[in-house]
Amino acid sequence: MSAGTATLAELSERLRSRPAPPNIGVPPPHSSPESSATPRAAVALVLRDAPAGLELLLIKRADRDDDPWSGHVALPGGREEPRDASLEATAVRETREETGVDLVRDGRILGALDALCPHARPLAVHVQPFVAALRESRPLVLSDEVAAAFWVPLATFAAPDAATTSVVRVRESEMRVPSFRHGDYVVWGLTERIIRQLLDVVAPSVGP
Repeated sequence: MSAGTATLAELSERLRSRPAPPNIGVPPPHSSPESSATPRAAVALVLRDAPAGLELLLIKRADRDDDPWSGHVALPGGREEPRDASLEATAVRETREETGVDLVRDGRILGALDALCPHARPLAVHVQPFVAALRESRPLVLSDEVAAAFWVPLATFAAPDAATTSVVRVRESEMRVPSFRHGDYVVWGLTERIIRQLLDVVAPSVGP
């Protein structure tokens, strides 16, 4: 299986057969957001079948002073809230609120990847990625937190020239970071690391 030929059924089987994610640093499921010293968040890697293969939903966050990831290309998701029964519920809720994609109605969660913390903001938040399959694709309805949303062929990220190094601005300083480029968009940071995890599930020989 490769990123260009992978199917949702094959990916689902890969996720079922891989060891359970270690969820490094993430409190156990019974912990509430209030009882966790470090905030938790969840994101969704929403995939759909397309004529050229699987496509991944990405968003560009709106420019906001109160968003530390303002303007970044990202995956749908956000912080856990007290009403969320689990981090999976967080990913489902945030995806619906930000993009209008209802994974309960039109899709399902296939499995989880390893939890991560942002490198640029150590221990600021624990992020749990979930891989989701979309059965029916409807028009996207974006919240005011999202400036744009777009589907990217998964094979784009696995192409030999897909991985590159980009210069980004972090806290008023410039730094060189591993990244993917898709047109004018630069995918870096936590999102780039999560996509690499997905590629490694699809085709372990892809990427570093």
